[in-house]
Amino acid sequence: MAGFSRSGSVARQLESKLLNGKPVGIRGAFEVSDTVEFRISVPESTVGAEMLLLSDDSGERFRFPLSETAQAYSVSVPMKKLCKGRSGLFYYKYRVYTSFGTFDMMRREHDFSECYVGADTKRGDFQLLVYEKRAYPPEWLYGGVMYQIFPDRFFSAGDHPPKKGAVLCRDGKAFPALFQNRMENEKNNVFFGGDLEGIAAKLDYLVSLGVTCLYLNPIFEAASNHRYDTADYRHVDPMLGGDAALDMLIAEAGKRGISILLDGVFNHTGSDSIYFNAKGTYASVGAAQSKNSPYYPWYTFERYPDRYDAWWGVPTLPRVNSDIPSYREFLFGEDGIVRRYMKAGIAGWRIDVADELSDDFLAELTRTVTSEKADAAVIGEVWEDATDKVAYGVRKKYLRGGELDSVMNYPVRRAVIEYLTGGDYLSMRGTLQTIYGHYPPEAANALMNILGTHDTERILTALGDKRIGELPYAALAGHRMTEEERGCAKTLLRLAVCIQMTVPGVPCIYYGDEAGMEGYIDPFCRCPFPWGEEDAEITAVYRAFGELRRRERILWRGSFDFIYADAEILCYERAGETDKISIVVNRSERTYEFRSECAAGRLMTEQTGETFTVAPMSFALFKLPACADYSVFVKIEKEENE
Repeated sequence: MAGFSRSGSVARQLESKLLNGKPVGIRGAFEVSDTVEFRISVPESTVGAEMLLLSDDSGERFRFPLSETAQAYSVSVPMKKLCKGRSGLFYYKYRVYTSFGTFDMMRREHDFSECYVGADTKRGDFQLLVYEKRAYPPEWLYGGVMYQIFPDRFFSAGDHPPKKGAVLCRDGKAFPALFQNRMENEKNNVFFGGDLEGIAAKLDYLVSLGVTCLYLNPIFEAASNHRYDTADYRHVDPMLGGDAALDMLIAEAGKRGISILLDGVFNHTGSDSIYFNAKGTYASVGAAQSKNSPYYPWYTFERYPDRYDAWWGVPTLPRVNSDIPSYREFLFGEDGIVRRYMKAGIAGWRIDVADELSDDFLAELTRTVTSEKADAAVIGEVWEDATDKVAYGVRKKYLRGGELDSVMNYPVRRAVIEYLTGGDYLSMRGTLQTIYGHYPPEAANALMNILGTHDTERILTALGDKRIGELPYAALAGHRMTEEERGCAKTLLRLAVCIQMTVPGVPCIYYGDEAGMEGYIDPFCRCPFPWGEEDAEITAVYRAFGELRRRERILWRGSFDFIYADAEILCYERAGETDKISIVVNRSERTYEFRSECAAGRLMTEQTGETFTVAPMSFALFKLPACADYSVFVKIEKEENE
């Protein structure tokens, strides 16, 4: 019988711990008030070792000699000693002196937890983030389930007249016929009538999924169906029911324990808006109409009035100089937009294209938000590792304290898809260890764990459609997988949902994924919700995990420990003070066996015992004492025949 054992697979060559606290493995983010012990195991021939550390902010270098102990070399470092301010980003490695020569111990390319003797190069250095912990982090978010809604496509319960230029179609099945032409699609003027009253009408359905937080794509008045081209921040779009509908939705959601995050689109406005007013739609004097407009300083013109800086060059989305004082006052002042909606009762914001906003802007935004609600959430759209992200030549400080609480977890989404569809366990292992090693625990607990969004393919399509990128544009709106492809995709989706729901962070369901919707990237991932035609099997999986998250508090903020991954099986655990949950994902065609040294409970079933089987293409969750050891083995064919 071949396989791996937990005790052998996670033997540490390097670890760190808080002094007067429990060991924290290879965590790479600590509060500025912490003192951290760094410890390495070394060859018997070692005669000395030191830690070499570089400040990414200042370029200052530090050398810390390591002291020899019974089993290792270690050094204790107060984080305040490193930081001249309240936070900092650092890179470090270990230099080991032996009787055979001098070597550097660094990070493996695909493994955060182990180090190796390698060349003296910055690539492979360990990362250390020193951050300032927020006084009141959004702990209300940790244990729940988020649900993202593209408002126009969810459900209609009102009867709101279309705006000028809008094509209103309330028949969701007409989507393929209306969305075959790329040029027509780019007008973004086809509406299906979804509104905030419709969302309120479906709140009990959302409760059945375990939803505790709604993230709404933009709801402010705008010309397009996506509403990222804000026309008037002061009002909810009349086609969504207007301001009264938002007040009603906040109240009704609150009765059911559901909080609401709004999409903060503050990097650009619409060209057809009060502020720019390129079409003269509004009574205001917009920036495109006069240089004397109060909004003129908000924008950058190359040739007035028709050539200007726009988001990714899209002319309907003129970019705002977000550091202009008058714009800041408009958003953050006592009567500003941000306070207006916080006072209305929302719980926070998801910040669109956070990379394009300055650190100072994000800090002022967060100060404004938290002055109205101390534990409000501010989550940024960031597609990469947010701890060391460089945007427009600037190292961002998103998670050092005072800016973002967390971000959208695109790296893990990519890793999950690559692992389940192709067995890329190196990427899966490296991504899980990097994200949950680099991020502060508070940020990890609030991560928006996504499988799909309005900017990606539907997760079912991403997992099962082998023709992504091959079909002509005109065919994308109506294309669906074959029955065989869909069956395989549904099997993989169960595994993906298991990972999404059990790694640290808040699982975010993109509306309709739980109903089995398919679709390519924008606009084909934005079809109307198929009410009455939901895939009951997929919905049941989401509901089961929603119930599990309500019940198992370890998943709310339990520590994360990566155990093992290869092309067939993935194993990691979440641990609390007394218990832990081991998650095993089997993407192979073979049966695996889970063995514990003491009795364990198999969650989502009624089973208890010391030995369990994990069937092919399935997952299993086991709850056992925190101190218990276990192993996972392949059942070889001979044993199965016996």
